[in-house]
Amino acid sequence: MLDIQELRKTYGTFTALRGVNLHARGGEVFGLLGPNGAGKTTLLRIMATLLRPDSGQVTLAGHDALRDPESVRRVVGVVNGGMGLPARLTGREVLRSFAALYDLTRAQADARIAELDERLELGRTLDTRAGEYSTGMKQKVVIARAVIHDPAVLILDEAASGLDIFARRTLLDFVQATRAPGRLTVYSTHVMSEAEELCDRVAILHEGALVTTGSVPDILERTGERNLERAFFSLLRGEAAHA
Repeated sequence: MLDIQELRKTYGTFTALRGVNLHARGGEVFGLLGPNGAGKTTLLRIMATLLRPDSGQVTLAGHDALRDPESVRRVVGVVNGGMGLPARLTGREVLRSFAALYDLTRAQADARIAELDERLELGRTLDTRAGEYSTGMKQKVVIARAVIHDPAVLILDEAASGLDIFARRTLLDFVQATRAPGRLTVYSTHVMSEAEELCDRVAILHEGALVTTGSVPDILERTGERNLERAFFSLLRGEAAHA
């Protein structure tokens, strides 16, 4: 579902990605971890065809992100912590408009909205104008918008940022439910407990390079730590010692 080979990206004199190689299978929730400046957002933007790398290859769900970005966009949904909504539209209007972009009929769109209402507890967001939303209400509609076309690959970049405890739990439960054959969710977060709960495997980036990839139990065993946060710091200290 995801194959990244020797991905490199620079901004002037700053190197954001240093020959990153990553592979993820269908049926996984795959975590992407790292401190600020590690290259996570650059990597996710390249995957989403929002940014071109200097070199390397990216394939998602069988489509080449560099040679065939339009096909990738039809099978990918993207959510980050800072996405907005048109203030004058209701949630239902937002979702119907995005469904139309993916050639869903009105009946198909309304059936999908009903399904997402049940899974994300959209409730009154559907018939309330977005300008009146709380942060949690807005993020639920942003997530529903990203998956209205039932994408094979879902990219979540700090999607839980700013959510209250109830909206956050709805999001985490939704991510758990995305795990299915032929589907991949890439989950980027600074909150290690979220990654520990959700992710089948995680990749840790530091200063644009891949530090390690593996299941959480595997990483805990290798580092001798009792939780992912301690393992994360142990691995980064090891990187610093070898720098």
